[in-house]
Amino acid sequence: MSLAEHSTEPPATIARLDHTVVYAFDRQLSAEFLATVLGLKVGAPFGPFLPVDLGNGVTLDFYEKSDEPIQPQHYAFLVPEEQFDAMIARLEALGVTYYSDPRHTEPGRVNDLFGGRGAYFADPDGHNMEIMTRPYARP
Repeated sequence: MSLAEHSTEPPATIARLDHTVVYAFDRQLSAEFLATVLGLKVGAPFGPFLPVDLGNGVTLDFYEKSDEPIQPQHYAFLVPEEQFDAMIARLEALGVTYYSDPRHTEPGRVNDLFGGRGAYFADPDGHNMEIMTRPYARP
């Protein structure tokens, strides 16, 4: 019998993401880059991890991995509308190109998906980062 067959009641608790590991060639460089763009601070090292606290109970724990290539991942951040322009300005100040699309074909533009604004950019390790002011409308 599967868990789904066992009970039709919703779970008593809800799973909440606490942290995730972000692989980086240089954890300090990558953590500081993202913290700068988002207007956050890099936390104190925790074992081999360098955390960036997103302020919603979730941390990104940057972990140095230099023994093999890093597989780029996608990280999307829901950000306040009133801070979006400042984030774009910080990307421009860092000389980082942002794009309106996830394939990075429309440089220097933002999108207007779901009535908000959004942009994509690469971090120092090639991770595809996204900032957006409205969550995706899910079916």
